[in-house]
Amino acid sequence: MPRPGEISLAHHGVLFLDELPEFDRRVLEVLREPMESGRITISRAARQADFPARFQLIAAMNPCPCGYLGHLAGTCHCPPDAISRYQNRISGPLLDRIDMQIEVGPIEAEVLAANVDGETSAAILVRVERAYQRQLRRQNKSNQQLATREIDQFCKLDRASELRLRTSMKHFHWSGRAYHRVLRVARTIADLAGSEAIRNEHVGEAIQYRQALRQL
Repeated sequence: MPRPGEISLAHHGVLFLDELPEFDRRVLEVLREPMESGRITISRAARQADFPARFQLIAAMNPCPCGYLGHLAGTCHCPPDAISRYQNRISGPLLDRIDMQIEVGPIEAEVLAANVDGETSAAILVRVERAYQRQLRRQNKSNQQLATREIDQFCKLDRASELRLRTSMKHFHWSGRAYHRVLRVARTIADLAGSEAIRNEHVGEAIQYRQALRQL
């Protein structure tokens, strides 16, 4: 009898995959269905089981096999074809479903040692809670759960923002799925900023979050 796996155990929670390219590609491709539908169907012989799997995927990976591509010390000697093979372990269709792809560069020791005051987690929590409550008042669900027709209704852009997004789509050869995912991220950025309207800067920020790997 099929049993719930990691993605179902992460239902309404976070599924963190470290060293993403090291996972078997067939395993990673299984993530595509639940990332779209929030459910996973497992078939074994004559039996079929359906499990909930609405999770937030967070993944991490190195930029190349040795991990030093782009490092300040310039110690990466991976040939271009090895870097390409490594990054291509993450398929385009899976990457297309990851809303935010952020490159985190190396940090110098002096910066790490500096006692810099940042925003507290408590302050961030307040801002996130306000944004979430704004979403519930507007559409009675989170932005992540908006269907395509609802995105058209609640994520409307002005002319300048629409032109900016369409230009990026053509430049990066984005899919229709990417278009709607960028809109959802832009809507969330606007909510965090306390803005009822999605402004040009919100769209620009959402676009920037989608350019880290192979610019898909």
